[in-house]
Amino acid sequence: MDLCKKTMDLIQNYRILPKKHLGQNFMIDSHYLQLLASYAKIKRSDTVLEVGAGLGFLTRILAQKSKTVLAVEIDTRLVKVLQNELIAFENIKLIEGDILKDPIPPFQKLVSNPPFSISSPLLFWLLGRTFSHATLTLQEDFARRLNAPLGSKDYSRLTVSTYFHFEVELLDNVPRKAFFPLPKVDAVIVQLKHKTPSPFLVKDKGIFNDVVRTLFTQRNRKVRNAILPLFREHGPIDVAAKKKAFRLPFLNKRVRELAPEDFGMLANELSV
Repeated sequence: MDLCKKTMDLIQNYRILPKKHLGQNFMIDSHYLQLLASYAKIKRSDTVLEVGAGLGFLTRILAQKSKTVLAVEIDTRLVKVLQNELIAFENIKLIEGDILKDPIPPFQKLVSNPPFSISSPLLFWLLGRTFSHATLTLQEDFARRLNAPLGSKDYSRLTVSTYFHFEVELLDNVPRKAFFPLPKVDAVIVQLKHKTPSPFLVKDKGIFNDVVRTLFTQRNRKVRNAILPLFREHGPIDVAAKKKAFRLPFLNKRVRELAPEDFGMLANELSV
């Protein structure tokens, strides 16, 4: 099937155009769609989650390989396309809604070309979910941030959080010409698998997440200054809080110089 022509036909027939504010870029190259599904190693017993079903090209492939596809799409116009174009597939459960806000049934694998605009919140959404692995097409620059070297400009909250939870593998480059509309950057197929066991001990994941989030808002400051807003979140900083803050390790290091394990150690000190 010529997906480029099919895309143009659907856009004309349904009078739709991708909404730029949703970051929609439809993958229209069948080679990369098949490659994405192949990397996911889908079984007939799998329930697969697809985020941003778009025009249903990937959805169709997933439905042919799996038990159930949970196809999530936020754009009402595209939901209408999906309802009509995928009517023959009884194993597709179409969910009109926001993946970041609406309840989603359990799933084993996530296989998606998600809107580039939700890449970061989607990754943080995945941190609290149970699944086998996720195979995603992400913007190249964003994908590089997932395993950025310590101290580099791309080293971030996302890097530390991802390191703690997932093994990250960058599988294949996807040229921008594989999408419509043509994005400004190329993409990468990325696979995430839960780390078992975790790479270091964290006593309280909530505190760990708060520490990483707070410190990276001031990545160039020293820890002794960057940590104070975390204490202020719980009220005025009294003498006891100050003493605790100034007993923490790595006070003279800049946030960008902290390894993921260092964030874990700081969180554990605050968990006592």
